[in-house]
Amino acid sequence: GLWGALTAVSPQDWEQRQEEDTLLIERILLLVRNVLHVPPDPTEEQGVDGDASVHDRVLWALHISGMDDLLKFLASAQVEQQWALHVLEIISLMFRDQSPEELAALGQGTAGAEHGEDTRELENLRQRELAEKRARALQRPSRHSRFGGSYVLQGLKSIGDRDVVFHKGLHNLKSYTHDLGKEPRRVPRHRQA
Repeated sequence: GLWGALTAVSPQDWEQRQEEDTLLIERILLLVRNVLHVPPDPTEEQGVDGDASVHDRVLWALHISGMDDLLKFLASAQVEQQWALHVLEIISLMFRDQSPEELAALGQGTAGAEHGEDTRELENLRQRELAEKRARALQRPSRHSRFGGSYVLQGLKSIGDRDVVFHKGLHNLKSYTHDLGKEPRRVPRHRQA
């Protein structure tokens, strides 16, 4: 078919394409244009609501056969500008049942719905994160407590018969002496050794 006529010729022979190939391409494009040009007949197309119309089924057949890719190729290839008007006419006939407003709204509708859904999801995540931050802030005390705990040192007697109560952290236990926390006795300068 048309795709074979276009791809059978190697890039070096593109300009030397046979006259028959050019005629075949033009005839196939005109055939596609004429098939798409047939107006809809409501009396013949009495189907259930939501059924694909004949025009839609023709478009689906063109898509399955790869003709839509071929039309995109013909429209964008620099060396195939001679088919530009045929391709433009075919594309306009493909979209003849839709208004530009409907097509634009359809494209924005799905993208807008996805965008709105993403925005809602992000907002929910942000609200959840703020709630977790507030909960953590309420759980921890606002001021730092310097109280490290009190420990009873068994076997080490204080004044009287009671065990020593140690009010510093356990890491300070190694340097414990009975003088810990007492003011050192000041010796005047003239009496220092």
